Amino acid sequence: MALKVELKPNERIIIGACVVTNTDQRARLLIDGDRIPILREKDILTPDTADTPAKLVYLAIQLMYLSPDPMAHHPTYFSLVRDILSAMPSAWPFIEGINNHILNGDLYHALKESKKLIGHEEQLIQNARDLQAADTAAETERKSA
Repeated sequence: MALKVELKPNERIIIGACVVTNTDQRARLLIDGDRIPILREKDILTPDTADTPAKLVYLAIQLMYLSPDPMAHHPTYFSLVRDILSAMPSAWPFIEGINNHILNGDLYHALKESKKLIGHEEQLIQNARDLQAADTAAETERKSA
């Protein structure tokens, strides 16, 4: 069954090893093929935009997904996973899911699972910011009292 993709004007998509850029009008593509990696522009991370540990994990999986030799990226991925788990043990359920998808050769679903890891990381960062803001407010209140 063909994958139906609608591209916005000037939107890019990766199909296999090719980057396809749409013209200035909407376009609808039907992509037929077996196990061809496809990534829409909104799902693509670059080294510049991978600015957190979870995003670096996503980038490593993205490289695996797009590569003809995914195992070449395993050392980088596992190194990042070790680092992220030592700093954020609560990420284990997400990492476990990602690892299961990788072991099954389902790198697309590993990418989707890693988006959940990014969301978890963002929530932890927001919680830390909220706690820091509350501490700052309490300190300010103590000084003014």
